[in-house]
Amino acid sequence: MSKEMEEKKTYTVGEICKMLDISPKVAYALVKSGQFKYVRVGRAIRVSKSSFDSWLEPN
Repeated sequence: MSKEMEEKKTYTVGEICKMLDISPKVAYALVKSGQFKYVRVGRAIRVSKSSFDSWLEPN
């Protein structure tokens, strides 16, 4: 991951698509499944970086 992504507090759905190599439809379904925390900012969805990273790399 780039240094810029490490400093962020949230990810966009587009960034999740790229990281997981999945389609936007699958990424939105994953977000809505409740696997990690997210917030809506207007119409945009922002996924909590810490909760997503914990989900992606469980201890």
